[in-house]
Amino acid sequence: MGQLERKVAIVTGATSGIGRAAARLFAAEGAKVVATGRRQAELDALLAEIRSAGGEAAAIAGDIRNEALSAALVDLAVERFGGLDIAFNNAGATGAVAPTPEIDADAWRETIETNLTSAFLCARRQIPAMIERGGGALLFTSTFVGHTVGFQGLAAYAAAKAGLIGLTQVIAAEFGGAGVRANALLPGGTDTPMGRQVANTPESRAYIEGLHALRRLATPEEIARSALHLVSEASSFMTGTAVLVDGGFSIYRG
Repeated sequence: MGQLERKVAIVTGATSGIGRAAARLFAAEGAKVVATGRRQAELDALLAEIRSAGGEAAAIAGDIRNEALSAALVDLAVERFGGLDIAFNNAGATGAVAPTPEIDADAWRETIETNLTSAFLCARRQIPAMIERGGGALLFTSTFVGHTVGFQGLAAYAAAKAGLIGLTQVIAAEFGGAGVRANALLPGGTDTPMGRQVANTPESRAYIEGLHALRRLATPEEIARSALHLVSEASSFMTGTAVLVDGGFSIYRG
């Protein structure tokens, strides 16, 4: 019996990287998965893969910054599968990369909206549905950037992802009594399409790998397994936490 049997889970940013790996893993562990991402073809491929492995899934393509999509995902979970127990609000993007004085206001706003506001819009729809089920687990993908390390050029990304930790803590405090847990997952360097935008040469990849105590990048599947722990009953007394899964990046001074 899987760790998520009889659970219904939303996964955002599910067309690649950590989100895709998590959607597949959650389904393999018994969850009925509602997935979203921008690209319809990739979503269709994900659904086919989950169903061919014996899982259940549905999807809606769209821009996670659109509040109508947040509502539609919850409605789909309730109408197709009977409710909502888990939400992995994972969608995000590096966004504007430049020294702080060179980031224009529009680029700043877009990065904040993509990484932080979208997660808020999702959570405000997901929490009431979870309360209807007697509780649930929210998980947000943050990062060590802006938490334990400041990377030059990433002011907007760091601010947005740090904001997710604050959002996590407030939700945990507000709704713990209703059985809703909220945690933030802080991955280190991960071998995803977004990660490869930064580690885009053999030299840059080697440099980034060397910043981790484990001297390598994570696979998306490794981060997905940590996500599974945080949304499953294995972490039933964890809430309001910022969990580093960063390969020792934050403590390594080699």
